[in-house]
Amino acid sequence: MTTHSLARTTGRTNVQKASMAVGAVFLLVGVLGFVPGITANFDQLHFAGHHSEAMLLGLFQVSALHNIVHLLFGAAGLMLARSAAGSKSFLLYGGIIYLVLFVYGLVVPQDSAGNFVPLNSFDNVLHLLLGVGMVSLALVLTRGRNSVR
Repeated sequence: MTTHSLARTTGRTNVQKASMAVGAVFLLVGVLGFVPGITANFDQLHFAGHHSEAMLLGLFQVSALHNIVHLLFGAAGLMLARSAAGSKSFLLYGGIIYLVLFVYGLVVPQDSAGNFVPLNSFDNVLHLLLGVGMVSLALVLTRGRNSVR
């Protein structure tokens, strides 16, 4: 049994390890968004909308919906890390989603009803970095492989 669990740990591809790491970070961020003190103005946390004044780490505007999305994204990253193909899909398509969210954050006024997640300037920069980073990981860690299993 010991050798089987050791093989399971060391037999993961780099893209699977990246998917697990990114998923774990999303889970952590989702949980921290519900922790008073780490999330400033926690008493002003709303379910959704730009009226939520809660600020994760004092920088990133969050709502309960925003935190739930992070938790779901994290769970998806961990579940898809079971295979290299799933990991690549999570990183590639998740990264594209974050790039779209970055553009959305630039286009939608921060005080409008369209800013339902909510997003501020720090969120927008982070979404750009996440999008570029996740897409890059998906492409670089699977480069040269004809098929990802």
